[in-house]
Amino acid sequence: MRPAFSVVLLTTLIGAGQGFFLALFTTEVYATVGLLPAQVSSFFVRGSIIAVVFLCAGLVASFFHLGHPERAWRAATKWRTSWLSREVIALPAAIATIFAYGLAHYLHWTAVLPDVHGVPHDIVPLVVGAVAVVATFLLFLCTGMIYACVRFLQEWATWLTVVNYLLFGAASGFVLASGYSAYQAPGLEGFLVEWATVIMGAALVTRSASLIRNARIRHKSSLQTAIGVRHAKISQMAQGSMGGSFNTREFFHGVTPGFMRSLKWVFLLLVFPLPALLLWAGLLRRTPALVVLAFVVQYLGLLVERWFFFAQANHPQNLYYQVVS
Repeated sequence: MRPAFSVVLLTTLIGAGQGFFLALFTTEVYATVGLLPAQVSSFFVRGSIIAVVFLCAGLVASFFHLGHPERAWRAATKWRTSWLSREVIALPAAIATIFAYGLAHYLHWTAVLPDVHGVPHDIVPLVVGAVAVVATFLLFLCTGMIYACVRFLQEWATWLTVVNYLLFGAASGFVLASGYSAYQAPGLEGFLVEWATVIMGAALVTRSASLIRNARIRHKSSLQTAIGVRHAKISQMAQGSMGGSFNTREFFHGVTPGFMRSLKWVFLLLVFPLPALLLWAGLLRRTPALVVLAFVVQYLGLLVERWFFFAQANHPQNLYYQVVS
């Protein structure tokens, strides 16, 4: 497939925003039960703004993939059968609930909640945050299922697709939260770096599993099944036209197999070991800039990974358009 960079930006930006919010809410839950130091409301307000900015940036990027952006609202009408329609609903819902979470902290909405270890906590932000967590996980599910439900693209049609979207988003969000806390709440930095490392490790396992699976795929479609001929040797000499077409432009990524193999090692390096080294170096040396750099490096790697994810899918139509005159 030919990756659309707008979709690459959409999925990576909203993933980082979702993961960042999950990290933010996790620290508040831990603080509520006395396992982490409590933070001032402004910490959560600013954090919510950052999460919303990432989500909105992803939403804006998605419009560049539309032929008629003014008709974008119609995408939500098929929510009963389409995971894309469900994502169109889930994304604004996640933005709205995360915004409400930050607003609850900003306005100091309170309700009765017993003190934990002598530290008072507001229950309203926790309840709103819990709703936002549900919306965030639903958005992860919808985004992943858009691709996992396409059965004829066997590289995508696996539960690993959904899990990888979740883990990559959570990993980038926790790395970003580590950089945020390094400047805003140094007492949380170690906790977030540890969680980011654990999530990156889980993402490395599941992404490696998907790479191994895809390398061993036996495609169900072939020239024999396409034309109903069982002969062992069939070769196509031409595609039936003198030049390129929509099919050859939109369903071919246009790079060599060697480039694809190199790209795989590039994103594996940028997404996993380099960010981990920078995170721990920044934590141990008390250098916040290194922690922020870890997110920048990882996000660049995620752009490469997502491009690779889309490009690796082999559309069955390429059986016919494999020869470009």
